[in-house]
Formats: sequence, structure tokens, C-alpha cells
Amino acid sequence: MKLVIIDGQSGRMGALLAERIKAAKLPCEVLAVGTNAIATAAMMKAGADQGSTGENPVLVACRTADVIAGPIGILSADALLGEITPAMAVAVGQSPAKKLLLPVNRNCGHTVVGVRDLTLSQLADELVEQLRPLCQEAPVTL
Repeated sequence: MKLVIIDGQSGRMGALLAERIKAAKLPCEVLAVGTNAIATAAMMKAGADQGSTGENPVLVACRTADVIAGPIGILSADALLGEITPAMAVAVGQSPAKKLLLPVNRNCGHTVVGVRDLTLSQLADELVEQLRPLCQEAPVTL
């Protein structure tokens, strides 16, 4: 199974996801796609299997991903302080991949009503638990 983590700015959230997913030993290939080189480097350092940076890698990765993970802002043009381009947001939204989005209510101008206020660490743990059954449904492609 191919998991694409998309993150920007410092890459802190994507790095935490990559680290937790690898620690859980889930049978999936983790592709880190950063909106900038710092974000990609952070996710690679955290254990992602492959990494790439920029708009075109987001577009390409969304075509073949089984699961896309990242902040909810990756669905909105100009989110993450402008790092998500309209084309990126469309690619994520139109991808047939399952999306596991973290409801962080900063830097994207959206508030998800009805969502518990959790720490980033707690959100990462919940994402891993949502990903676990998806990894068992899909054939392993490491």
C-alpha cells in the first residue's frame, strides 16, 4: 500500500506522522511530499521511504496513492500560509485515495466544528489507528 504524506512549512506534522507510522510497523510504503524542501527533509529524517518536493510531485503522488495523510488544509487552495496551490488542493480532493486528514485549526482559515481539541501527538496516534485496518485490507507493495 502506498501512503502519501503531504505537509508544508516546517514539516513537523508530516515528520510526526512518518515517525509514528514507521514505529507501528505498518506494511505500507511512506512517500513524503513536502511543499518545500524543509518539510520534505523533516519527513525523510523521520523515516519516510521516499521524498519529493513541490507542486508537481503532489499532483503525481495523488494519482497513485492508496491513502493520503496530512493537515486538513491540503484540501484548500492557499492554505498552510499559501503553500498549497489550487492545483495541489484539486489533486488531493479528486484523488481516489482514502484521505486521513488532521483537523488542525491554524494556518488554513478553517475550523472543524464538533472535533475534539487534541494535541498533535494525539492526532498522530489516532491517524495510525485509522491507518492500521487500511494497511491490512491492501496488498503489500514495499
